[in-house]
Amino acid sequence: MNSEEWKPFRGPFARWPRISDAILALVSFALTIAMWSDAGGSNDDFPSFVTFVAIVVGNASLYWRRRHPVRVHWIILTASAIAMLSNGLYGPIFGLAISLYNIGRYANDHRKCLIGLLVAYVLLIIGEIAHGGLSFNDLPELFLPFVLWFLGRQLRARGEYLRVLQERAEQLEREQQVEAERAVSAERTRIAREMHDIVAHQVSLMTVQAGAAKMVADTNPEAATRAMAAVEDAGRQALDELRHVLGVLRQDNESNGSRPQPGRVDLPRLVEEIGRAGLDVTLVHEGSELRLPARIELAIYRIAQEALTNVLKHAGPDANARVEVHTGQRVVTVEIEDNGAGSSRLAGSGHGIAGMRERALSLGGTLDAGPRASGGFRVTARIPIMEEME
Repeated sequence: MNSEEWKPFRGPFARWPRISDAILALVSFALTIAMWSDAGGSNDDFPSFVTFVAIVVGNASLYWRRRHPVRVHWIILTASAIAMLSNGLYGPIFGLAISLYNIGRYANDHRKCLIGLLVAYVLLIIGEIAHGGLSFNDLPELFLPFVLWFLGRQLRARGEYLRVLQERAEQLEREQQVEAERAVSAERTRIAREMHDIVAHQVSLMTVQAGAAKMVADTNPEAATRAMAAVEDAGRQALDELRHVLGVLRQDNESNGSRPQPGRVDLPRLVEEIGRAGLDVTLVHEGSELRLPARIELAIYRIAQEALTNVLKHAGPDANARVEVHTGQRVVTVEIEDNGAGSSRLAGSGHGIAGMRERALSLGGTLDAGPRASGGFRVTARIPIMEEME
């Protein structure tokens, strides 16, 4: 927090509570002595020394008024009763006024707080009756104790309200921190998934092309050169896409982070890359050509990319693949199927199918993957688009 920002005022009672309470006790003692002197001392039947001790003990107890408000109040009530019985004072010691506010401000038990107020009123009324009786002019004086007590109670309620607000603010801050950490974790997962899709696809292309180049290097050097050129292109593209994905982590490189993610318009380029790797792929696109939200466009591209990469790795030689994208009013359907006879790919096995399914589920869609009855493998993803477009 900036030191120039507004800060609430803190008086001496908040800054130096122990010193302030000690000074308050001394001031209360001095005012009580002044009242005692004006009252004309004490009678002969009740030694003034006892009254003096009661005044000292009663006012000194104010030093502990915050930690033990109820006990301090009863000590002051007792000291006031002793002082009044001695006729040294026509009323309670001055500390009672402070104690009435104090018990309202710091007492936790509301019942004990009310009892303390009522006992104080009983003491005051008895004192008024003993020293001349009650009159209408005494009502404002008798109303003052309630004002002091009520003021303390209201300040306590306000303090409790502010404390609850502070706790809620701290809880909200903790929840926001947890949410921020969750968002960071989700972003890391997304980046890891993007990197998996990019690397798996491009490395598969490079492996197939390198293998083909090795096989024909002796008999057909020209074909081997073309295959190695394809390996180079795949490597460059992999690096380019990885720079783009990782660019979002660099705040000083906005150009990389602002580059559009691949989508349906990039599917022909993807099919061409797969074709150069030796897999014959047919692309069929039906429905609306309008660009969908970026997250859906990216999901379509990555699902097709991952599925074709799996075909390239598992379908075996002489396999064909078909990619069909149908964009309806409510749902976009992506279907990738092949007629390969390579190694078995069980639905849900491996990170590729799991990653594709996670993409579809994150957008409220579904993904089915499994072998075809006539041979080969089929991946079908259905992603709703109405919620994204609204």
